[in-house]
Amino acid sequence: MTSYFLWLKAGHIIFFVTWFSGLFYLPRLFVYHAMSNDTASNERFKVMERKLYRGINTPSAILTLFFGTWMLINGWEHYKTAGWMHAKLTLIFILLFYHHLSGYYLKQFKLDRNTKSHVFFRWFNEIPVIILIAIVILATLKPF
Repeated sequence: MTSYFLWLKAGHIIFFVTWFSGLFYLPRLFVYHAMSNDTASNERFKVMERKLYRGINTPSAILTLFFGTWMLINGWEHYKTAGWMHAKLTLIFILLFYHHLSGYYLKQFKLDRNTKSHVFFRWFNEIPVIILIAIVILATLKPF
């Protein structure tokens, strides 16, 4: 591997980790927000959720995709027949849907229209964990 590719890989991993940290924390904030009953807490959660989603999650997702796409293009001849890469890309599309769904829930909280319970968000919070495990296994073991 060239040092150029390794720099791309480092950027991809850095922003992948940052994106997932936000994906783990935002639904946890939704849990607490769904449980809050007072105006001060409600407004505080709105600010925290917005800053996390817009300031960390979305830029990290964009940069993860940027570095990942750059690596994919540079190694296309190898990756185009790798089944594990196709599975990983499918999981990334699911993760992007999850990211945007989180943005939808954020908007519902912002407009004081949330109808989901804290229990729903506790389960919702587990989805990125499962995707993370699958992606790491696919990228590390390259099982097919």
